[in-house]
Amino acid sequence: MTKSNIDTLNNVLFNERRLFMGTRTKFYCDIMALNPEVTGSCILVIVKYPNGTKTKFLVDCGLFQESKYDECNEKLPVIPEEVSFTLITHNHVDHTGRLPLLTKMGYNNPIYMTTGTEKFISAALYDSCKVLTDVAKRNNKKALYSSEDVYNTLNLIKDIECYKKFKIDEHISATFITNGHLIGAACILLQIHYPGYKNINLLFTGDYNSKNMFFKVPKIPKHIRNLDISIITESTYGDMESNEIISNFKNNVINAVKNEKTVVIPVFSLGRAQEIMSELSKWQKLEILNKKIPIYLDGKLAIKYTGIYLKKELNLYEEMKEFLPSNLQYVNENSRKDLLKNKKCKIILTTSGMGTYGPAQVYIPEYIQRQNALIHFTGYVAEGTLGEKLKSAKDGEIVQVGGMMAIKKADVQYTTEYSAHAKANELIDFLNLFPNKKMILITHGEKEIKNIFAERVLKETDCKKIGILGNEYFFRLDAYGLVKSLGTKFE
Repeated sequence: MTKSNIDTLNNVLFNERRLFMGTRTKFYCDIMALNPEVTGSCILVIVKYPNGTKTKFLVDCGLFQESKYDECNEKLPVIPEEVSFTLITHNHVDHTGRLPLLTKMGYNNPIYMTTGTEKFISAALYDSCKVLTDVAKRNNKKALYSSEDVYNTLNLIKDIECYKKFKIDEHISATFITNGHLIGAACILLQIHYPGYKNINLLFTGDYNSKNMFFKVPKIPKHIRNLDISIITESTYGDMESNEIISNFKNNVINAVKNEKTVVIPVFSLGRAQEIMSELSKWQKLEILNKKIPIYLDGKLAIKYTGIYLKKELNLYEEMKEFLPSNLQYVNENSRKDLLKNKKCKIILTTSGMGTYGPAQVYIPEYIQRQNALIHFTGYVAEGTLGEKLKSAKDGEIVQVGGMMAIKKADVQYTTEYSAHAKANELIDFLNLFPNKKMILITHGEKEIKNIFAERVLKETDCKKIGILGNEYFFRLDAYGLVKSLGTKFE
């Protein structure tokens, strides 16, 4: 090697060291979760550029459903006018429910989501507005936001197809990646660039699942998997293995029907309601469930969503385009009264999935006191919700339901077999798809579970920089991973 070549190489190495040691911290992202545990999902990212400018954006802006965080719904620890854009992972209220509040407080910039999510978001936000208004009236409080705020929010939405890389501004591009959690759900890849600096790549899993009974989930493209990347992952079931799941729903429901019980099934309006109806339809075709047993669906939003599922433009498996069971009847406020008087065996699907809102507030107080009833929860029940309280209560125990005291006589069951969240081992498999992980941040889990999952990630992945997002710390990341972590001022 000649002296000139050696000099050139030394100059390159010197400039790389200077870039790494002296200027790398001039281009970074501060990432913080504005929700302590599972619901109320909202992640704030602040990008700092070498020229001194900043960009602030949000990933999700959801409602809290844990009762201990009720007051958190009334505030946002950000100045909305300073937020340049918002990205939405999927259409569940704990990820979208505070968007109209954000708009009401002055936000007037784009809200990006997948085309699939956009098909459902209008019904979701107007329903959320109605529920919150009703709750506010009962508590003699002012509603969190109005239908006008919802309308203004919907006008800010920009829908984007999955896998179509789009430019948000001169420094930030994004790609939605199909996620099996829900129709329209996506992981979000953010690629942040600045001339002369290595790109900062961030991947937000949202609520993640690798499969869905209604549609095929494609593999993540290799060019994305091979990026130098920092991943912000959920951890809802971060303490559970997929092989720990006990499938009890079919046996419980079929046995209850054989014993001529009424079965009440709280369901989430989007996803779970349609999945359970599909299951009931399969049982009928297999002649496990008698088609003469009446099946009811109660919940305006669930009925609206079901109508959207039946439209041909959704990319569903061909066999899933007609999934409704025989003898299905939709319930409204008038027919609900007659249904409650009906003592015959029947199956009632009702919103909400955690039992705290919707028509479930009518059915559960009525049927919890009946021995000839089964109340079967089919998904996650947050701490402080009615579902969690009934799950924990012993038979014969006095429980408070909808302000009334009642003796728990009904059989109350719970299953995670239909959960749309990946379990710990499945999340580990997902993380290990990425060979060049620079940092992993754990979010969207109960505090203890986030800690359990973080320890497992440290042991079972090749990434040694693991952080836990709550509202106590934020993390400064650049293209090389962690720069430092700092305490927040959020309560």
